Amino acid sequence: MADATDDLLHATGLNFARARVVMAGLALSIVMAPIDRGWAQAGAPALGVQPSAQQPLPAQPQPSQQIELPPAPVEHENPGLINEIGKLFEKSKSILPSLTSPGETMNGLSDLARPSSMVTGRAACVMASNGAPDCKLGADRLCQSKGFKEGKSLDTDASEKCSPLVYLPGHKRGPNDCKTENFVIRALCQ
Repeated sequence: MADATDDLLHATGLNFARARVVMAGLALSIVMAPIDRGWAQAGAPALGVQPSAQQPLPAQPQPSQQIELPPAPVEHENPGLINEIGKLFEKSKSILPSLTSPGETMNGLSDLARPSSMVTGRAACVMASNGAPDCKLGADRLCQSKGFKEGKSLDTDASEKCSPLVYLPGHKRGPNDCKTENFVIRALCQ
């Protein structure tokens, strides 16, 4: 058989050493093919062939043997867009105010529906501790002068009250010569 192979190789123009290398590579690829495919299972049905009905059952573990389960998968945080949007909604629950109940909403509407009147007049606003005018007290005074209990300021007016010295000729105006006074001129009373 070796003579036939040698004659065939000489006829095709290949030398014997090259032919051996090619044959060795072919044999190695045939042997390594099951390894590359993860050790293909023996008895796998070929195309068009039905598997036999009598396949051996896997061996049942003895009651005394311990079956080791694989460890539970660790949940990793998914850094995707959907996960980030979910985090945003979770954070917004603590930031946004809670919704009012229907009963609270009805109480608020009934407060608005109480009879109220708009009055006009002039009541001074007091100065708050921070130097800004506080016109709530002025609105209350204006409403009380018209027979109501309390009020909310709707419109204010400001005027400048100066010392008479400011009007003398040649007098230089100083920072404390004039002050601004605020007044409530319109209020919503209840």
